[in-house]
Order: sequence, then C-alpha cells, then structure tokens
Amino acid sequence: MTLISAFVPIWILTAVGYAACRQGLLGEAAAAVLGRFVFHLAMPSALFLTLSRMPLSGFAARSMLAFGVSTAAVVGAGWLGSSRLFGRGRGERPVWGMVAGYVNSANLGIPIATQVLGDVSFLAEVVLWQVLVVTPMVLVALDRHRNPAGRVRIRRIASLPARNPVILASLLGVACSAAGLRLPSAADASLTLLAGAAVPTALVALGASLHHASPSGAEPAALAAITALKLVAQPVIAYAAGLALHLSAPQLLAVVVCAGLPTAQNTFIIAQEYGVGEAVANRAVVMTTTLSLATLAAAVALLG
Repeated sequence: MTLISAFVPIWILTAVGYAACRQGLLGEAAAAVLGRFVFHLAMPSALFLTLSRMPLSGFAARSMLAFGVSTAAVVGAGWLGSSRLFGRGRGERPVWGMVAGYVNSANLGIPIATQVLGDVSFLAEVVLWQVLVVTPMVLVALDRHRNPAGRVRIRRIASLPARNPVILASLLGVACSAAGLRLPSAADASLTLLAGAAVPTALVALGASLHHASPSGAEPAALAAITALKLVAQPVIAYAAGLALHLSAPQLLAVVVCAGLPTAQNTFIIAQEYGVGEAVANRAVVMTTTLSLATLAAAVALLG
C-alpha cells in the first residue's frame, strides 16, 4: 500500500486535466499554456530551490556511476532506436532518448525513496545528474533542431543557459549551494509558491494533452519499446553495473529503485515546448507511471 499511495495523486491529477479539457473548462490551448507556465516559471523555480538547498559533498561515486551507465545506455538506445527502428526525424530523437531514460525523481522519487530506502540522499544525486548532465544534452540537441541551419555553434551552445530557464535556474541553484548563499525571505517564499505549482500543473497539462493528442501520434510498438527500456532495461542495466562495481546490498537497492522510476512528466513539458515528440512523451509518462507500480514492487521484493 505504501507504493500505491505515492502513485495515486499522479493518476488523479492527470485524470483531472483530461476531464477538464473534455468538459471544455480550460479551452483548446490549455495544454500549451499550462506547459509554458511550467517550463518558464514553475519548473525553474523548483529546480533552483532544490539545487540551492542541496549539499554538493559526500557523493556516492560508484552508485552514481552505476546509475549513469544505465541512463546512458537507455537514452542512447531510445535516441538511436527512434531513427533506425521507427523512422523518426532528427528533432524527435532526443525526446525519445529522454523519455526512455529520464526518471521521475521528484514527485514520485521522493515518496518512494522515503518509504522504500529510508532516505533520499542518493535520490538527490540522481537529481543533480539529470539536471546538470542529461537535460542540457537533450536541450542542446533540441536547440540545434530549432536552429534553421541545423548546425551546432559554440556561441549558440554557450548562450543556451541564458536562453533556457531550466538550465539557467539549475546552474544558479548549484552556484548558490556551492557559495552557501540563501535568498531573502520574500524571494524564497515567492519561489516556493511557484515551485509548488510545478508538479500539479505539469500533471494537469499532461492530462489535457492526452485529450487533444492524435490517437495515431504514438504507435503501440513504439510505446511498448520505450516502456520496456524505461521499466525493464534501465533497472536491469543498473543492477548489472552495480554488481560489477561491487556495491553493497543497500546501495544496489537504491540504484535499481531509482533507475526503475517511471518517465518524468518534465519530458512531456520539454517536448511540448520544442514542438516535437509530444504524443510519445505524454503516453510514455502515463504508461510507465501506471506499470512502474508493479515493476518497482518486484524490484523491491527481489532485492529488499
């Protein structure tokens, strides 16, 4: 029952977004407007506060290496497989990679880590890895696709943090943590209010997008492949890497559980912002979130 309690709010808020659009309460542009609010305001606030309050010392290097290997493997498989197996264009490939390997480390990761692992220390490292390594890599590729010339330019990459609120907020958060800086109370309270809206608004936007999305936007075979990469391949690779690195039983459990978390709803928000891969992203979030209840329970039973 402890795992179920972590999943129920996600299902409810996604259903609320779907029902609200179905009843015409939010208008035709609801998913786009809510998504832009999350991408430009709420998500950067949440990332800044999370990273600015996170200590940058005492990392579990071997555990993070095992998790990083699993992420790189499935992101690469999703990225390449989208082209070679499903014929997706260059712009959509980064979204497929992110959907396959970017875990829900916030609204699902925190309660699950608390209930199953007893603490969120390793999860904090996962957040840093995804925000500072995986997200910029994907956004650089998407930014390249948006560039009419389709080329990677050093000046354009260097200016990406200034043009992308997600990367800018993450870098500022890490800088504040490293310097030991704290915001004035009024600024902190304002950002906290915005940050609190990120997860529920993203889930409502996700539900709204499911109502408007074309049924042919994500083929069953593609969705099945991404789901298998996320819920089966990633935790299995993490387990194998953990064994090779001689992790202890608690470390191995933490790595596998975090790798087995479902696709984060942030992937849909990013896909929506760049206008590519939205159908596969929203369905993958719903599918992996639904099925991960069973796969995570199995992982805990086998390793716990």
